[in-house]
Amino acid sequence: MAKMLKLRLGVSDDPTALQPSLNDCLDAMLQQAEPLMNDVLRGLFLATVPTGPQRMPMFQKGANKAAIDGLQRDSAAVCQTFKGELTSIVYHGGGKEQVHAEVLRFEDLQLFGDADLDQSIEVARAQQEVTSAVEDVLPDLDSLVSTLLGWRTIQPGLNPLRPDVFVRALQSTLSIHVPDAPVREALITPAAGLLGVQLRKLYKELSDWLTSTGVEPAVPLGGRIAKGGATPTGASVNDSTAKTLLTLDKLRKLLAGDFDQPKGPRDFLHTMPASMSLLQEMKGVDALVKRLEKRPSPQAAAAAAETLEEREKIMAEAPPPAKLGQQLGEEVVRLLFDNLANDQRLLPSLKRTLKKMEASVLRLAQEDSRFFSDRNHSARMLLDRISQRSLAFQSEEDPGWPRFLKTVEQSAAWLESKVIDADTFSELLDHLTTQWSEHDASLKAKREEAARALLHAEQRNLLAQKLSLDFEAQLEEVEVADFVADFLKGSWAQVVAEAQLSCTDGSDDPFGYRAVVDDLIWSVQRSTAQRGRMRRLVEMIPGLLARLKEGLQRIDYPPELTQHFFDNLITIHRAAVQEGRDPEADRAAEVAEAAPSRFDIDAAEAAMWMAQNEVSDSGYVDVDSFLPPQDEAAARAAAEAEVERLSRPPAEPPPPESPAAAVEEAASPPASPEPVSAGEMRTGTWVELMVEKKWTRMQLTWASPHGTLFMFTAITGTAHSMSRRTLERLRAEGLIRVIADRNVVDEALDNVAQAALRNTLGGKEDGGPA
Repeated sequence: MAKMLKLRLGVSDDPTALQPSLNDCLDAMLQQAEPLMNDVLRGLFLATVPTGPQRMPMFQKGANKAAIDGLQRDSAAVCQTFKGELTSIVYHGGGKEQVHAEVLRFEDLQLFGDADLDQSIEVARAQQEVTSAVEDVLPDLDSLVSTLLGWRTIQPGLNPLRPDVFVRALQSTLSIHVPDAPVREALITPAAGLLGVQLRKLYKELSDWLTSTGVEPAVPLGGRIAKGGATPTGASVNDSTAKTLLTLDKLRKLLAGDFDQPKGPRDFLHTMPASMSLLQEMKGVDALVKRLEKRPSPQAAAAAAETLEEREKIMAEAPPPAKLGQQLGEEVVRLLFDNLANDQRLLPSLKRTLKKMEASVLRLAQEDSRFFSDRNHSARMLLDRISQRSLAFQSEEDPGWPRFLKTVEQSAAWLESKVIDADTFSELLDHLTTQWSEHDASLKAKREEAARALLHAEQRNLLAQKLSLDFEAQLEEVEVADFVADFLKGSWAQVVAEAQLSCTDGSDDPFGYRAVVDDLIWSVQRSTAQRGRMRRLVEMIPGLLARLKEGLQRIDYPPELTQHFFDNLITIHRAAVQEGRDPEADRAAEVAEAAPSRFDIDAAEAAMWMAQNEVSDSGYVDVDSFLPPQDEAAARAAAEAEVERLSRPPAEPPPPESPAAAVEEAASPPASPEPVSAGEMRTGTWVELMVEKKWTRMQLTWASPHGTLFMFTAITGTAHSMSRRTLERLRAEGLIRVIADRNVVDEALDNVAQAALRNTLGGKEDGGPA
């Protein structure tokens, strides 16, 4: 297959061809979809041959063999289905992996029946089979495809040809051609293994082809490509970081209290976190579950006693039997604080102070199980507020850190002297909020002022875009200089939009700026002289120029651009008034008309034009403020490429995922952190922004309703606002990186179900099902 692919892609035939586009890359891979599926079917068929070297006993007879025979008979239709499903997913569902579906939560587990769970585990195993087969060649392909996508840094989750896309196509194909669910579950993992072997060859050939055509690989975020192409943070799917006894089935039993009362009510359910991912990557889970399950009971110890007196003493001194779920709940608190202590984003002195709060939170959890299930519990909110606020500081030398740490230390000491309950934590939360409110109030006032300026700018720009289209249609029937047409579609559209927004009586043209468009176009038309034209020009020009200046001043238009526009306009008017009697004026007018326009604001920039006072009020910056200087040609080429990328229609949103699909997504090994796009960034996200060659910690505190403008604020009150275009460029250049897009405590409580799934995939325990 590798040779066939190379010939089809033309590696040897045309080494001097132009570099391929992303569509060329996708088309080349999709051409291999049918041969790829054909190889999978051939492999399954060979497994049914009784005497063949690839035989598998489970496929020798019964429904499994019948299903494989049917797939082989209908191989043409099966291959067509696979190609159609793969094409659909690549072009419509192969974009950014859904962040919100990647975590398997406690609520999801309650929705699973045994059949759903078994099916999801099988599909997840298929995912592992394919990922394991391609893990050594996938990083190279990710880096090359990222370049084709327009990124300078590697974005594995954006690769439309990533392994899970092929697994989803395989699953869809089998669901169509193998209606029997148990048989389909038996086939999917071996089929995925065959798929992975062939897909590895295709990935390698595709990478070699792209490299041979001169495509440069993107670079990792904040690091180098490891030897052999593997990313430094990428871990093998078979190398579990938390090998524990916790599986999905056992987790469900723990949540239901089945270890304590197999046939009783689900009295353990209320003691566990609503989002069950606390135990992932925590090394003590294995020992914890073993200790809790195998701890000898007082009854067993009494039975082993030699005398009646010893047995009675043991039973009398034995504490009331505690449920396994309650014990695990207490351990979850300890693991929570261990996880916070290991979080590299939290500063050391804060970690030590949080550790002092652990005993108080543990006492609360023993009496109030709502701490686990209620995200708005006062103790959870206290930990949330402290940890989130601490993300504003990069080091303990940052201004404001000593003051913030002192308030947390006082809180920890205050808890040690109080009777612990939810009201105590609520009182402390109110006290902390009051201490922080004075500083927050001044920042809030600045943010609100900046947000008002940005919101007005967005409204004006959206209205200006509509007016620009109207002016463009009006210009189609006339011939005017490029700088005049660009001025009307860009700058003057902003003037008319500002006037309409400032009008309170509903007038469509309150200051007559809309009517100026007709007069300006008539005054500069390249047409033969009309009778009475000179007289009308002489009467019109003074008022026209005055109205133009007035409108540009209203939007605080840059003086140098204003002067440039009027110099060229007056030159053209002077020649028009002379009606050909002054050859020198005519030549000057021709030069002015032919000069490159300085008003050719492209679509992306026009949508984000800001007046100078708005820039000052909101801290608005453009992408050129962050990027190193480029020559004019390179800058224009980069801008055109960015506009083309941003103008692509967005991928259709994926349909709502079923619980089973959530498990399949969660089965994937955690990849290295990837940036989300501007549209996906949520208010409250903490980032680091490269400002004057230094990383600065900031929080996304405001986004405009239409997602065109974003404002980031530092704890000191410094604000940087920017357009979507600028933000996307900064992400592509690696000049902004996400530190936390969710609460730290929530992240600490969001991984246990994934850990349970990975351990479920690891096999069976104690010789039998988990």
